[in-house]
Amino acid sequence: MNLQPWAPYLSIIVIILGIALTVLVLIQAKGSDLGGFFGGGGDSGAFRTRRGIEVVLHRLTIVIAVFFFLMTFLAFIAWGQVA
Repeated sequence: MNLQPWAPYLSIIVIILGIALTVLVLIQAKGSDLGGFFGGGGDSGAFRTRRGIEVVLHRLTIVIAVFFFLMTFLAFIAWGQVA
């Protein structure tokens, strides 16, 4: 299978997915202060159930991460065929 013509497009897709994944992870950061951003939230480590938009963001992050991995793998193979 020749992926060489798709190499530039796959790279653009990887960049877009990387930005989307970064934004989704930052949106899910617990706490509104800088301490919460670095892992020191006010929940004292207690687990809680995700509800509503939190569930959607969590699942969307997982889906985007899987697509990011697959597209990165395909782009790696495609760019390897260019040389």
